Amino acid sequence: MIYAEILAGGVGKRMGNTDMPKQFLMLGNKPIIIHTVEQFLLVPEIAKVLIGCPKDWMGYMSDLVLKYIGTNEKIIIIEGGKDRNGTIMNGCKYIEDTLGLAEKDVIITHDAVRPFVDYRIIEDNIKCVKKYDAVDTIIPAADTIVESKDGKILSDIPRRDFLYLGQTPQTFKIKELMKTFDTLTSEEKEILTDACKIFVVKKKEVGFVRGEEYNLKVTTMHDLKLANAILEVGLNHD
Repeated sequence: MIYAEILAGGVGKRMGNTDMPKQFLMLGNKPIIIHTVEQFLLVPEIAKVLIGCPKDWMGYMSDLVLKYIGTNEKIIIIEGGKDRNGTIMNGCKYIEDTLGLAEKDVIITHDAVRPFVDYRIIEDNIKCVKKYDAVDTIIPAADTIVESKDGKILSDIPRRDFLYLGQTPQTFKIKELMKTFDTLTSEEKEILTDACKIFVVKKKEVGFVRGEEYNLKVTTMHDLKLANAILEVGLNHD
């Protein structure tokens, strides 16, 4: 079975002075997270779409789904974790405990605030995970990336042609993800920035597919303005 999990466990502190987590802010005529969920409902191979959100917002999320999507047996709302990997593991555990977990079951994880993920990117993730246990979505780095270990002077300027920017979805064979996560030490867990690093830390292969520039993450108010502009252009094009 193929599952999707929308990662909506954060509160979005970088968005500034808002009275709700950023995934619930309006983008056009509906909340950001609704745009995101709808993209995964378009993919017939996906059996269930889990939404991992803060415990205090689970009821609100249910109301949003009912208002903008309606009753849909594919959608399951679960409690998120203390961080993104905690939310992912909560989703995996829910599948294992409630839906039953088979050897080849797959989970496609995606940021709630990347509303412009498209069908091609999701399908490419599904195809790639047949070969690898973990799959990332990336785009080439357009700018030179510099490193500073002390925050004062440059320590390195890596070759740009070797560098990429990570996006989501990130897709995993569920049993392998859970098994590999359980082998991490406390120190290794502290340096995780995303779920694919679980495999990188353990020196396991991670495949990748190409993302898109417009598959942006809405993190700040500037991002939200840009997302609204992208949405408007898309609507005008249609």
